[in-house]
Amino acid sequence: MKVLIRGAGVTGLTLAHELSSRGADVTVVDSRRQIAGNASWQAGGMLAPWCERESAEEAVLTLGRGAADWWDAALPGHVMRNGTLVVAAARDVAELDRFGRRTSGYRAIDAGAIAALEPDLDGSFVSALFFNEEAHLDPRQALLGLQQKLARMGVRFEFGYGAVHSPSADVEADCTGITGQLTGLRGVRGEMLILRTSEVTLARPVRLLHPRIPVYVVPRSGNLFMVGATMIESDAAGPITARSVMELLNAAYALHPAFGEAELVETGTGIRPAFTDNLPRVEREGNTIRINGLYRHGFLLAPAMAVKAAAMILGTETEKERADEAHH
Repeated sequence: MKVLIRGAGVTGLTLAHELSSRGADVTVVDSRRQIAGNASWQAGGMLAPWCERESAEEAVLTLGRGAADWWDAALPGHVMRNGTLVVAAARDVAELDRFGRRTSGYRAIDAGAIAALEPDLDGSFVSALFFNEEAHLDPRQALLGLQQKLARMGVRFEFGYGAVHSPSADVEADCTGITGQLTGLRGVRGEMLILRTSEVTLARPVRLLHPRIPVYVVPRSGNLFMVGATMIESDAAGPITARSVMELLNAAYALHPAFGEAELVETGTGIRPAFTDNLPRVEREGNTIRINGLYRHGFLLAPAMAVKAAAMILGTETEKERADEAHH
């Protein structure tokens, strides 16, 4: 079966992997000139279904629990299973309590345990929540690594404006995100920073809770840290705002003062596609499959959506899955 996938973000690439692994003839097209630059490129890369449950539906936890295993199998060595640490300043301890009430899969730890996990945070926080089953990856390395693997598997890639006019296939899969042809889709703008400093070492993502501006800091190789991310109900794709830069920098500084001397090496924005319920959908119309609405959970939910869409395309859905789709 020939499948044409439109969109080379995390959704399109995970679907290509699922289909190619099952013997489909896959071509991926994207109007961009390269993988870099899409919303997936700006992602945090946190595989944190228990933490995300704080503000998401149960389905995000259910669908996302297997994400780390999927990425580990697809790209061995890319997934870091060091958990997630959630902290709050002493004045915001109520935020930590609230976060704990809305989530599961964690243990409450004290200052000594925080220091054992993250020595550079020794003395900074008196209590925290540790989600030990969560993981993270570098989304840019993952996207490039997956593209390279898919090319070795025989998947064809076409980039640039002309790619949108690629030849027809038995099935087309629309994975184009906010530009996709689905009703009810809205854009949610996220803004992020990348800082560089050798004065801070973190082994895992750290979420700093705040009543107004919660933030996460995700370590990457080369003394880099991704700091994100704002959640703005807007599909405006312009540069990051000065206010967002100040808020994110202030939050990073609150986590560790050494971030005040870090190099600001990059700012970025991305428009995340979302439906009103903030849950993803796989929809079929004739020979077209559309995967969209992954919101802020791209790397977390793309594997489950790819598995579902691949079964739909290849006709391997179970009766229950077909009934659930019809009901939806």
